[in-house]
Amino acid sequence: MYIVKKRGLLFILAAFSPMFLWAQTNLSVKVVDKDENKPLGGASVSVVGSLANGQTNRQGNILFKNLKDGSYTIRISYVGYKPVEKKLVLPSTEEFIVSLSQQEFIADEVIVNATRANANAATTYKNLNRQDIAKNNLGQDLPYLLDQTPGVVTYSDAGAGVGYTGMRIRGSDPTRVNVTVNGIPYNDAESMGSFFVNLPDFASSVDNIQIQRGVGSSTNGAGAFGASVNIQTNTRVDTSYAELDNSYGSFNTWKNTVRIGTGLINNKFTFDGRLSRIKSDGFVDRGASDLKSFFLSGAWYGKKSLLRANVFSGKEKTYQAWNGVPEEKLFGTAADIEAYISANGLIGEDAENIRNADPRRYNSFLYKNQNDNYQQDHYQLLYSTSVSDKLNLNGALHYTRGRGYYEEYKTGAAYEDYGLAPVAVGDSTISSTDLVRERWLSNHFYGITYSGQYKASDQLNLTLGGAYNEYKGDHYGDITWSRNPLFERAAHEIDKGAFDTRYRYYFNDAKKTDFNIFAKGEYQMANFSLFADVQYRRVTYSFLGFDRNLNNVQQEADLNFFNPKVGMTYRFANNSQAYLSYAVGNKEPVRDDYENSTPDSRPKAERMQDIELGYRLSTAHVNMGINGYAMLYKNQLILTGQINDVGAQTRMNVPDSYRLGLEADVKWQPIRTFSWALTGALSSNKIKDFYEYINIYDADWNVSDQQVNHYERTTIALSPSFVGSSELAFVPVKNGEIAFISKYVSRQYLDNTSNVDRSLDAFFVNNLRLSYQLKFKSVKNIGLSLLVNNIFNEKYESNGYTYSSIYQGDPAVYTSNFYFPQAGTNFLLGLNVKF
Repeated sequence: MYIVKKRGLLFILAAFSPMFLWAQTNLSVKVVDKDENKPLGGASVSVVGSLANGQTNRQGNILFKNLKDGSYTIRISYVGYKPVEKKLVLPSTEEFIVSLSQQEFIADEVIVNATRANANAATTYKNLNRQDIAKNNLGQDLPYLLDQTPGVVTYSDAGAGVGYTGMRIRGSDPTRVNVTVNGIPYNDAESMGSFFVNLPDFASSVDNIQIQRGVGSSTNGAGAFGASVNIQTNTRVDTSYAELDNSYGSFNTWKNTVRIGTGLINNKFTFDGRLSRIKSDGFVDRGASDLKSFFLSGAWYGKKSLLRANVFSGKEKTYQAWNGVPEEKLFGTAADIEAYISANGLIGEDAENIRNADPRRYNSFLYKNQNDNYQQDHYQLLYSTSVSDKLNLNGALHYTRGRGYYEEYKTGAAYEDYGLAPVAVGDSTISSTDLVRERWLSNHFYGITYSGQYKASDQLNLTLGGAYNEYKGDHYGDITWSRNPLFERAAHEIDKGAFDTRYRYYFNDAKKTDFNIFAKGEYQMANFSLFADVQYRRVTYSFLGFDRNLNNVQQEADLNFFNPKVGMTYRFANNSQAYLSYAVGNKEPVRDDYENSTPDSRPKAERMQDIELGYRLSTAHVNMGINGYAMLYKNQLILTGQINDVGAQTRMNVPDSYRLGLEADVKWQPIRTFSWALTGALSSNKIKDFYEYINIYDADWNVSDQQVNHYERTTIALSPSFVGSSELAFVPVKNGEIAFISKYVSRQYLDNTSNVDRSLDAFFVNNLRLSYQLKFKSVKNIGLSLLVNNIFNEKYESNGYTYSSIYQGDPAVYTSNFYFPQAGTNFLLGLNVKF
């Protein structure tokens, strides 16, 4: 009851705190074109030192309320015009008119405009600028830098946010979160996941990020079934710079970053670069990471055109920690651990490891090279041109090269599992061996994206865009060492007792093409803005899978999707707005769904209808967004445990499921030296009818049957009913800040049965951030930062998995739960020097 009251109070404060403020002085601003004196609708206006910001209406006007008397600086920007800052003194009875001159150069922001929501869009979104991202950028991966945004839950295999990390938004896993970099798809084309470990320290080259929750606006890449994360990398910097960014923290974590930039050369060229290294031993035993990356960018700015080339790469070596910790080890007694050892046949070092390891840091892997090794190189060529005052064109060519493997030590591996015959040695026959294998992925992803934006009139904006992308990937596995011979050998060779070899035991390739085209329009009349967006997407996937005769042959699947979206926004006089939107999203199955099924059992594509209703308010002291949503699924793909016609447990379609929620995102700044940011996300995430299938094993440990259990209105796995965050920030001295950061996540179920015995407990974690900025004559800025995570040493797990079985006629269900414990109190200390 206490937890319910606590999270309810947090949400109420987040949603209704603006009601306690009273207006004092109004500020009316009008933005016009300097040459033609015409109003500029959609110009961004902010009052420096307060939270007041927004966009002008079609008449070029914006009204700010609740400003105290005094001196202010207002900042105005508009795409295609030079940004300006103006000083004013309140109170004033006159309208403040600002004239903008057309920009000599086209701005980098036009590159992502076609796939982003603007300030008046009927879409639920959150914008983060470079300063927001940099505050916590001390070595943890990108998902952890987004942790304070609504509905986000982050997790880390190694427990401290370095290495393999991920995030869920509105309960949707990474395969349902669309990620783009400069409008170019980042999700893996086959698994559809986003592996940020492949781009370590990428946040240091990011200028801004927009997170759209729900289906969002039309974008490139896989369909968004929970959110879209739209990343824009570095933009133009006119002055030369050099920056050193170093941090050290718990678990021997190091981050070293060098950034340099030429500034604007001859009023036309800029060059920027970054080199990074991150190393950490990890919280989990042997959960070490060795990460390297670089980012290079060069741009040419013409009067009406922009050409930018980006080359960036990441290389990771990460010790595997993806098995998690079994429940018997984490929460059980010594007797429970011995039972686990017996049931899983652990002997020798493996048995001693689970007996003696720290329960929260246990890692089942002991082999010294149990590493994941991967390198990913990205090449982007971005072009934008202003054909006229009414028409802008954007295009991009891209190529991504990925290759790598993970190495595993397997004990007692059966020859037949690798397509090998038993080996005769004298009078004996060897049918199994210990071995080391590498499982490789080598892929190419390339294509083109394009868009055109046409301003038909002051009331109507039109956009046409799309993309064509191709993916080619080779999947193969090599045995690199075996204790026993893989093939017939001479007697003197067998005496050696171990065999270095390279035998390829599987190979298959895949090709996927993804074409989409979209058109959208925005029409403004009076205080209304109407929005419509239609997208056609065609996916073709060629893969190795089973046919109806259970032969493993190359096959092809073709899918066609139509995704319409409509919405409307109403602007109130107090710089607030209400919006309503309806969108449809479709999404194809992932690689495993296709490979491990036949045309008769192959799952259908998922479909979702998304309804968003929200209200946004911006005043001098409060920025607020509150919204409700309904995400209604048809044929959502989930794990049920059911075995299909090829004996595989792949995801199955459930006819009807939904997510209903209410979200709030509020920042309150009553004075310049204090602010309180709150988010809250209440949700109900249900499957109307769920059938669980549990394997029944016979005496020979073969699956003889399956037990079926039926559930009604059960909760979708790993979908908490409440996620809340808080950041209290105080500026005790000039250039210094203290921030107290909190995150609460309610209970999460590991499967879709709503069984408390298969769940993650709720957790409430608090962090402390201290920062101070210094300036000297020869140094532009010296920044000191200290981030203390989990200051109250909360013992919690943010991710896990489960499976159940019935053995040898025993009617009891045996359930195995595995958890990923997160680190206790730990710190990161940073030093940033700018020249």
